[in-house]
Amino acid sequence: MKSIKKLFLLLVVVGLIAAGIFYFRDTNPPQLSLTPGSGPISKNTKILLSLTDEGTGIKNIQVVVIQKNNQLPLLKRAFAPQTAVADMDLDLSALKLQEGELQIEVTSTDQSIYHFGKGNTIKQLFTLTYDSRAPVISLHSKAHNFTKGGSGLATFSLNEKVSSTGVLFGDYFFPAYQQESGNYACLFAYPYNVKESDFVPRIIARDLAGNERQLGMYYRANNKKFRQRKINITDKFLSQKAPEFETLAPDIENPLDVFLYINRQIRQQNRDKITELSTQTSPTPLWDGAFLRQPQAASLAQFADHRTYYYNGKEIDKQVHHGQDLASIAQAEIVAENAGEVIWSDYMGIYGLCVLIDHGLGLQSLYAHMSQLDVAPGDTVTRGQVIGRSGTTGMAGGDHLHLGVFVSGVPVQPIEWWDGSWLQNNIDSKL
Repeated sequence: MKSIKKLFLLLVVVGLIAAGIFYFRDTNPPQLSLTPGSGPISKNTKILLSLTDEGTGIKNIQVVVIQKNNQLPLLKRAFAPQTAVADMDLDLSALKLQEGELQIEVTSTDQSIYHFGKGNTIKQLFTLTYDSRAPVISLHSKAHNFTKGGSGLATFSLNEKVSSTGVLFGDYFFPAYQQESGNYACLFAYPYNVKESDFVPRIIARDLAGNERQLGMYYRANNKKFRQRKINITDKFLSQKAPEFETLAPDIENPLDVFLYINRQIRQQNRDKITELSTQTSPTPLWDGAFLRQPQAASLAQFADHRTYYYNGKEIDKQVHHGQDLASIAQAEIVAENAGEVIWSDYMGIYGLCVLIDHGLGLQSLYAHMSQLDVAPGDTVTRGQVIGRSGTTGMAGGDHLHLGVFVSGVPVQPIEWWDGSWLQNNIDSKL
């Protein structure tokens, strides 16, 4: 009998211990987060509610919106057993909300038997601001005259802080930058490859709550035709460039295939790099007056020349020239066209050794095919300062400078920026 009693007591003790472990195995409530959890929101704001419970799992969730003593049920949901993670989008569009502060109250309970079967509960309150009013845009600049491939400037003001603003048309977006006056300035382009019917620029502004407004502007757009040019690729050129390009195309042996790879894939990679670098820009203008044309240099290829490449009389490729080619003497001194900051000074594919200078507001100038670089990233340069020497590096058949001008990464006509009258009438007078 004593053995039976001992065994019974042992079983009772083991049972109590097991029950205690089971009862206390999950004493922590679910963890939750709300994104955004503060700041302004609108009916268009994507609000993400995330729940996690690595213990017994999530049992239920209830979400209520509280505004001016009104409680508006938003979400109520039960979960299947062992649900450890749940993400939910909260949609406020069906609620009749007023402008101003509101609170989102989230209550969630897990599957635990703790608290005598009630489980662990978390209640969290998030305070946000409801804003349904789009920004008001006031356009200040009056005349916006463009030639295809050229540049222009719009200035405007907004009545509130915004997350983004600029000029938009088609797939193009040109960011605007706030000036010391509080107004915004936006340099933008009429790209050489955009149809006149598709060039309909609008100012767009999106506030911190996600409300968006667009505003049209008066503008005049002049069409322009660009030159068609034939480029003959010779075996001599291919053999000259093979040693330089072999590191860029290590798995390609045929010289013509190497050329085509560089002229297509590497060219696009370089264009993408320039677009990436366009974000490294001063929010205020750094240039001072008209841009300086390279002294005593003759013009060769022009901006937006449409090139067709031939090899042994057969067409092999088509590309567009994104700059102005200038040449004087071999290894001529190359000067900065205007004041700015160097953001690139290194080798870059088809451009070879090159320098990219930021002039502010997204305006940047590229100096390519150089044989010597005399500046480094971070250097401040002045108009006319020597930055290196011309050469034949990259996709160059002879010693010359390839000058490129870009607005927010989009190639534009360089010669406009050499014209002091054009610059004053279309850009500087608006700033």
